[in-house]
Amino acid sequence: MSAATAEHPPGAAGRIGVLLVNLGTPEATDYWSMRRYLAEFLSDRRVIEENRIKWWLILNLIILSVRPRRKGRDYDKIWNRELDESPLKTITRSQAEKLAATPALGDRVRVDWAMRYGNPSIASRLEALQASGCERILLMPLYPQYATRRSRR
Repeated sequence: MSAATAEHPPGAAGRIGVLLVNLGTPEATDYWSMRRYLAEFLSDRRVIEENRIKWWLILNLIILSVRPRRKGRDYDKIWNRELDESPLKTITRSQAEKLAATPALGDRVRVDWAMRYGNPSIASRLEALQASGCERILLMPLYPQYATRRSRR
């Protein structure tokens, strides 16, 4: 055994989880499903960096009254009717399944997927990976990470 190997502890022998995370999607195209999704997404302070009281009024009195119906019609045009889900959910699931089927990963790696906004939630899929014996979990975001342009006054 080399000196370098002796200095490092052995790697974990348990399962490894890989969680592909996409931005999010509504559960359906109806008004209330779209409203729930938009409310969750647009309430995130990292998405909308506006005065919270002002934004709450705009979001709840204007946006969440009008936009769910419009966005629902838009989603309805591209909805995967065969699986009754959005294309983003179909694509994300497919990516996870294809990665999981990669022979090089072997039996020790479990691949799953989640949505930052909507379902399946990140928390629920992390719990599922842990319940399946994953001791370490790698999160792989499939969308751009947080970035902001704040003016300095």
